Amino acid sequence: MLCRQSFHHWLRKTMDSDKPESILRGYRVLDMAEGGCMMCGKTLGNLGADVIMVEPPCGSPTRSNEPFYHDTPDPEKSLNWLFFGLNRRGITLNLNSEEGRDIFRRLVRTADFVIESFEPGYMARLGLGYSHLNEIKPGIIMTSITPFGQSGPYSHYKATDIVGVALSGMMSIYGEADRAPLRISAPQFYMQGGLQAAVGTMVAHYYRELTGEGQLVDQSCQQAIILTLMNVAETWDLNRTNIRGHGPGMITPRPKPHGPLFTRSIFPCKDGYVLTRITGSTAGNVASTKALVDWANQNGYMTELKDFDWSALDAHTLHQEDSDHMASLLEEFLKTRTKAECLERAVKHSIMMVPVNDTRDVLECPQMAYRGLFQRLDHPELGQGESLPYPGFPVMMNGNRPKICRRAPGIGEHNEAILGELGITSKHMFLLKARGII
Repeated sequence: MLCRQSFHHWLRKTMDSDKPESILRGYRVLDMAEGGCMMCGKTLGNLGADVIMVEPPCGSPTRSNEPFYHDTPDPEKSLNWLFFGLNRRGITLNLNSEEGRDIFRRLVRTADFVIESFEPGYMARLGLGYSHLNEIKPGIIMTSITPFGQSGPYSHYKATDIVGVALSGMMSIYGEADRAPLRISAPQFYMQGGLQAAVGTMVAHYYRELTGEGQLVDQSCQQAIILTLMNVAETWDLNRTNIRGHGPGMITPRPKPHGPLFTRSIFPCKDGYVLTRITGSTAGNVASTKALVDWANQNGYMTELKDFDWSALDAHTLHQEDSDHMASLLEEFLKTRTKAECLERAVKHSIMMVPVNDTRDVLECPQMAYRGLFQRLDHPELGQGESLPYPGFPVMMNGNRPKICRRAPGIGEHNEAILGELGITSKHMFLLKARGII
């Protein structure tokens, strides 16, 4: 049943500004998540919510994560913290003290969402679990992000990123088919959990606007990773076959006598790598391969394949030696071309070929510049005239992109402003700080 009062409350908050970054304007988030789990609150902050980071008096543990700005270890210069802490305000609060918990409860009365990534049961032991908070603020949404969820035989297991991606099945599908699995070097486990938690939080928010009821959002990072693995689970369910990493290509299963065929698809070029392949049979594949070979022929390469009938190329009967030989001829040619040349030729002649972009390529990509994904933010606290580039929100609404409007907060930077709303005076805050409460 539609809760009309709640609906009009939402309408009033979202319609008081036509800016896309104000979709969650007027909503408050208390965030106690750490590391990649902070992606949940960061996403809500990107959409305009007032996200308040609640840290221990000594600062969030995430502040100690490398790398640091100019390699200077400092809790205010962790690049992890600077990224995850965007679009937030920050306060310090000792939840292990009764007075700190009392202040938190008072803050909950002003909030719409609470996000945490503690071990299952920790918040309940403090008297701050979902049932407690819902009594304080009926309709509150509490999002709990943990490695394996709030329940189950793994629920109290601890996990680093490498442990998490191993147990989630991600590690097994990367690398070479005949070698040990590999880990993606960029952390995935907790950031994927944080992103999925943001989705779950918004679904719970939608439900609350319709019914007035709050929710406990129980986000498992393991389950979040599994959802990124495309058809891995389905392939096992249908064929009882584990997908394995294929390195710089793909493996086509074939019965004997031919056996599996490895088809290479990543090739070195003059300034990096490109993704392409020699293939045939279908009209699109034939046209692409013919255009690629014609380009090579014009430059004196792959001449022995000039008149090859690509429509007759059958991956089900092709010998591995022949596939490898054609790949070596293509590699010889591509090593004479740059990634930019390959992309230009691919677009102009409908060749299935694309550069394998590295980080620099992505940062300098004209498409990203046009879309305005990367934004610079001033950091006067890091030095006069200092600014850093950040990836912004990847979604545009009505042709506009939510802006990065606030740098990550310093330790306790907004204590006076936020705690002052509760009637706590500057003198009282001085005493609270002296006693380790804030």
